[in-house]
Parts: sequence; structure tokens; C-alpha cells
Amino acid sequence: MKQSKFKLWSILLILILLFTGGCSKPVEETQGNTEEKLLVYTSFYPMYDFAKNVGKDKIDLKLMIPPGVEAHDWEPTAKIMGEMEKADVLIYNGLEMEPWIEKLTASIQSDQLIIVEASQGTDLIEGEAHEDEHEEEEEEHGEYDPHVWLNPMNAIKQAENIKDAFIQADEVNKDFYEANFKEYMDRLNALDEKYKQELSNAKRKEIVVAHAAFGYLTNRYGLEQVAITGLSPQEEPSAAKLAELTEFAKEYNLKYIFFETLTSPRLAQVLANEVGADIAVLNPLEGLTQEEIDAGKDYITVMEENLAALKKALGE
Repeated sequence: MKQSKFKLWSILLILILLFTGGCSKPVEETQGNTEEKLLVYTSFYPMYDFAKNVGKDKIDLKLMIPPGVEAHDWEPTAKIMGEMEKADVLIYNGLEMEPWIEKLTASIQSDQLIIVEASQGTDLIEGEAHEDEHEEEEEEHGEYDPHVWLNPMNAIKQAENIKDAFIQADEVNKDFYEANFKEYMDRLNALDEKYKQELSNAKRKEIVVAHAAFGYLTNRYGLEQVAITGLSPQEEPSAAKLAELTEFAKEYNLKYIFFETLTSPRLAQVLANEVGADIAVLNPLEGLTQEEIDAGKDYITVMEENLAALKKALGE
């Protein structure tokens, strides 16, 4: 009888050990972080989209500037500053596009955070000087035009910088990030080739834009950008400047004046009315609206829309 009870207790003990052992995590899973996603914060939309294409499902990706908010108008909140303490990677453009970045990084107490200035190593052009009365405002943007991502070759370099940071933070998945970057680089090279081919025979090369955001794009494809305002869309041009733009648009018989999705089309409409032109959108990709994101738009599709708008304007 005692022997039977002993066997019964032994069986029960074995079952309990098997059950508790099966419910617990293996030591290597609890100690290792290879299955954890990198927590990645990006400043504004192009940085977000480049990171998304390189990191895919290995990253937990956050966009700091909300959809539909103009990048020049945003400041980080205390809530975001607090959330950043847990981040693995912070990606920003640089070149004074995010004038708040030093304040943000100075507030973060983290030894693990990798900070990426994505514009490092890109081909830069000087910022376009404008009205004398706006010199101080232009100086806030720095010596160089910050809109580097509008040249697909620069976009490739920015994506490469992001890829390198992901590998630094998560070397186990190096091959994954390398393969994603190569795939995205091929798509950006194809976009660049499409621009070169489809703009090569344009009837005219001149465009008038709301603010001087398109220097990298026009330089890449042999176009000439003439801007109503300088690097900041908040500027107001003088009457003399508007008169100069009116003469320019008439001289080159321009059919379209370009404005941007996240800013008022008022100045572009005033100039268009003055010269008998229409207005059209040329998107600097500083931010997409929530509707555009929900519709599946991204850097490449919006750049293709820009190409279609340019072909129409330059071909009429």
C-alpha cells in the first residue's frame, strides 16, 4: 500500500514539474533581446518612411511630428521627451530642419540611445537667400538647404545612414537590414532614372514654387526653381518681390504656380491670378496628411506625383 502511494506521489510530482517547466520561458529567451523590436523615433515623414523600409517588422517605429503638421511649426512636448528615454534609435534630418533637436537630446538620460543625423554625407547645396528683412530668419535654417531628401540620391544616403544605425543597435539582424536597404536603394535608383528620362525633353525648365524647398530636386534634373518665399514657408514676400515674380512668370509664359499641401495656397493663388496661370501641388514631403497615409502614399508615390505635376507644368 505504501509503495502504491509512493508511486502515485511520484507521478504527481513529475506532472507538476512538467507543467511548470512548460509554462516558463527558456533562459535564453528571457535574457536575450534578439526577438525584441528596436524602438525607433523619427522626427518627420521622410525619416519615418526611410526607416520603415529599412527596418520593416524588426522595429517599433514612431513618428514624432503628427501627420498633417508642418515640420517648421512643431516643438516636442514633455510627453515625447519622457517617452524618448526608452528609445533605441532617434533619427532626424539635421541642417536646422529640426531646430529643437539639441534641446530634446539634452533632456534624454539614456546610455543606449543611438542618434542618427540622416543628412550626414549627403551632397549639400547652400540655402537660397531671399528678402533682406528676413536675413535673421534665414540664418536660423543654417548655411545649407535642409531639404536634402528631395534628391533621390540623397535619400539613398539617408537610408544607408539609418541602416547602419539599425545594425549598430541590433547586429544580430544585420543581413535583414542590409537586404532591405538594397531593395529600397534599387527602388530609389529606379525613381531617379524615371525623373531623368521623363524630364529630359521638357519644353521649359523654370518653375515658381511657394517656398524654396525644391533646390535639390531642380539641381538634380536641370531645372530652375524660383521661390515666392525663402527656406521658411512662414515668410511674407515684399511687393517688389511679387512684382519681380510676376514679370518672371510672364516672361517664361508659365502656366502653373506651385503650392504645398500643408501650407496656405494664398500667395501662389495671388501670383497665379496676376499672370493668368493655374495653381498646382508640388509636395516637399515635409509631412503627409493622415488621409494620404491611409491611402497608402509614401515617399516614392508622392515623388511620382511630383514628377507628373512637373511634366504637366513644363510641357504646356
